[in-house]
Amino acid sequence: MDTNSSLQARREQAVPRGLFTNLPIYASKAEGAELWDVEGKRYIDFASGIAAVATGHRHPKVVAAARDQLDNFAHVCVQVTPYEPYVTLAEKLNALMPGPGAKRTLFLTTGAEAVENAVKIARIATGRPGVIAFTGAFHGRTLLTVALTGKVAPYKLGVAPLPGEIYHVPFPDAYHDVSIAQSLKALDTLFRADIDPNRVAAIIIEPVQGEGGFIPAPAEFLQALRKVCDQHGILLIVDEIQTGFGRTGKLFAIEHSGVAPDMMTVAKSLGGGFPISGVIGRAEVMDTPNVGAIGGTYGGNPLSCAASLAVLEVIEEEHLVERAGAIGGLITQRLESMAGRNQFSCIGDIRGLGAMMAMELVKDKFTREPAPELTKALVAKAAENGLLILSCGVSGNVIRFLPPLTASDALLTEGLDILEASLADLVAA
Repeated sequence: MDTNSSLQARREQAVPRGLFTNLPIYASKAEGAELWDVEGKRYIDFASGIAAVATGHRHPKVVAAARDQLDNFAHVCVQVTPYEPYVTLAEKLNALMPGPGAKRTLFLTTGAEAVENAVKIARIATGRPGVIAFTGAFHGRTLLTVALTGKVAPYKLGVAPLPGEIYHVPFPDAYHDVSIAQSLKALDTLFRADIDPNRVAAIIIEPVQGEGGFIPAPAEFLQALRKVCDQHGILLIVDEIQTGFGRTGKLFAIEHSGVAPDMMTVAKSLGGGFPISGVIGRAEVMDTPNVGAIGGTYGGNPLSCAASLAVLEVIEEEHLVERAGAIGGLITQRLESMAGRNQFSCIGDIRGLGAMMAMELVKDKFTREPAPELTKALVAKAAENGLLILSCGVSGNVIRFLPPLTASDALLTEGLDILEASLADLVAA
């Protein structure tokens, strides 16, 4: 029988070391908010495949929809012979995107592919080259998306030269003393020093930074960006790849701000475990590329479209948007209780929206010096005790919580108990 260690040894001989693995734990089964490894050990899953299964592992309705589609066909390519699930899913997402007017949706396979296409469409629609992103942003690992990503190590090391006409400004982060005013001033300085705003095609932003540390963009800041874009004819692209489909207590995180973007990139939990991504946008923008300029062989795969339609039904029927708020409240209450005790003075900040929560670990609450070693140790210790969690943040010192929105209170509490016991062991050592 294969073990975690035997599979890890095989992996090291067969797979490039640059493909990061959070833990040497090899999954054999997953159901709901639980996962079992090849050795039969059970884990509570607070990672959800990096926010890809908001409806839980193998939700019966999602599995049934994919099976039904498989009985008909698995792949024909929408660019050869289109199919109804692609059109129906596009219609549903068009209706769900915030903002007035007609919308269009293009389906692709990965989040990075969605971002690439959104930028391409923005450049075609505006006739401009420049794109502005933010420090701490994560938009993917392809050559263009890694240029947009606002973190050098490990993503940009040795990759230069990167695509040009990409610019970064500071993301507002109150805990690290970057104010909204400072971010907006940096944007104005960029317009004065590096690129005329009339040469900027798009500004792209995550409503809550993901890899950057689960930092929500203040509503006031997003509203200010909308005004800047409107003033200069710039398109606002909102990256909802990790935040979308109920995770933050709204169907899309941008809804917390009241801002209507020009385009949105989506992926992850849309497919309920099946690979799919998309660009949703205003019709007059999305219709600018010439026929044949956008697409892909597996974009909007029939199985993924069928699964995604089931995901949207589950979100509505099981009230998962509202459930995200309740989950976030439960997690926040526990983390704040822990942070209030001297034993856990390493908890420097607690933040997030809905069920997209995080705690930042520090060596000192006053200096806010990051504690990446403790963070890494906590990920390993929690797994040892049966809980899967992920780290993130520019300094690698943030623990992020992404449980499936279908997880019960009992399971969430069990997971938080493991988290607290694991951290207690580490700080006492």
